[in-house]
Amino acid sequence: MTSARVREAAPARRVRWPSGWPKRWSPAPAVFVVLWSSAFIAGIPGVKAAPPLLLMFARFAVAGLLLGAYALVRRVPWPRGRALAHVAVAGLLIQAVQFGAFFSALGTGLPAAVVSLVQGLNPVVIVLAARLLGERIGAGQWLGFGLGLAGVVLAVADRVSLSASGVALCLLGLAGLSAGTLYQQRYVPRMDALSGTAVQLLVSAPVAGLAWLATGPIAVSDWSAFGLSVGWMALVNSIAAFILLNRMLLRAPASRVSTLFFLTPAVTAVLAWSLAGQPLSPLAVAGLVLGGGGVLLANLSTRRAI
Repeated sequence: MTSARVREAAPARRVRWPSGWPKRWSPAPAVFVVLWSSAFIAGIPGVKAAPPLLLMFARFAVAGLLLGAYALVRRVPWPRGRALAHVAVAGLLIQAVQFGAFFSALGTGLPAAVVSLVQGLNPVVIVLAARLLGERIGAGQWLGFGLGLAGVVLAVADRVSLSASGVALCLLGLAGLSAGTLYQQRYVPRMDALSGTAVQLLVSAPVAGLAWLATGPIAVSDWSAFGLSVGWMALVNSIAAFILLNRMLLRAPASRVSTLFFLTPAVTAVLAWSLAGQPLSPLAVAGLVLGGGGVLLANLSTRRAI
């Protein structure tokens, strides 16, 4: 009887590492980081072929329709009433404001790795906002925030004179992502991943389209590059990477999964250099390293404080 109990109990002890990741190695985290980082790389030829807001309109519309159809096939619940309004507001911030601003910054000539680094500061901004609402900020977190900010300044130092508007757009994109994340966590924390994201994409599409028309519609100069860029971002970034992210969230705590975003600036830099021919100056490389280390330090210090 004792040996049988030992055999039954043994598998339970082998399910997960103490950190929350499955004990058996999985390629999912590495695949996710590459897929997520590829968004800005796919956007480089896209913003050269068409206005960034037109690119975002097409991305949101295609991804929203496909994901919405998939949600209908899966028969998942859709948000209604007040919840629908909250999902839409969060979606406008996370999708329309964030990506509209980030890809507009990419269109000004700001390197993809720099844009990705600013996006990677989102967890730090969220933690800082939570702490300003009453929670204590430790010394390690303050140091991490300082290093992250210094990294961003270094990364964009040699580009500010050429693209001050690009830096401002990056900050706007970061604000949209952070505000949208906090809003969604506050008002619709249990939003269905498939139908909720479909709603967010579909409400963001007309906003991006109207913003494009308001800024002066410009024709697409290269339909092949435009189509490939939209197709990749809609299918790979807005759908495949998103589904993979949610699968990982089912297997590991969100605090652990979120650390993967700290790898995206470096991976984006490598992809931009190898695939898009975007060289980085030594100052920008130093900024990426310093900023990534600061964001990671702030995150680790936050987990210890919690």
